[in-house]
Amino acid sequence: MIGSIWVSFSVLHIDIAITGCSDSDGVNMYGLDGDELWYADFNKKEGVVALPPFADQINFPGFYEAAVGNLGVCKANLAVAIKAYKNPQEKIAPPHSSIYPRDDVELGEENTLICHVSGFHPAPVRVRWTRNNQNVTDGVRISTPYPNTDFTLNQFSSLSFTPEEGDIYGCTVEHKGLSEPLTRIWEPEVSQPSVGPAVFCGVGLTLGLLGVATGTFFLIKGNQCN
Repeated sequence: MIGSIWVSFSVLHIDIAITGCSDSDGVNMYGLDGDELWYADFNKKEGVVALPPFADQINFPGFYEAAVGNLGVCKANLAVAIKAYKNPQEKIAPPHSSIYPRDDVELGEENTLICHVSGFHPAPVRVRWTRNNQNVTDGVRISTPYPNTDFTLNQFSSLSFTPEEGDIYGCTVEHKGLSEPLTRIWEPEVSQPSVGPAVFCGVGLTLGLLGVATGTFFLIKGNQCN
């Protein structure tokens, strides 16, 4: 895979633009301060604004058309680079992954599970979700790969879900650097009410009543003696 990376530095912000391609795929994206702003979806033939709904939206007029042009240039350069560099062996770094909920978990309340895949090279990774060992595709989203400072990549996949007691969710990652798929498991943690305070209160009350009964008994006996 061949690509170009342009980074500009300033006091407050870091922005990044990536154009890359392979024989069968391509990537064109823009980011700011570690967040993805826009990327080209060459399969759907459209540009995608990657900002979350609560953020101020930005328009990117003409970006997809420019991305298509850059993709053509990249693929032409790829053929030249392969010949010039004698197709050097690609460096491969296997991914790490973690899975966690976006919000505090409440049973029956809609939430989002996030699978963070990091430290891999090259793209792509394939992410698959399961619920109780059954594949899930509804409510699944995946970002485009984003470069780390060491030029490995990280990527997020998310799953909209409603947690229920007993459910088990899995995020499985596949990559050419892995000898077998990497799976992380998550299940809702249901906090059980503690029986400790009730037991201690019950024992204390019982002992207190016994103490009162014992004192009353000796008081009566003492009065009888007098």
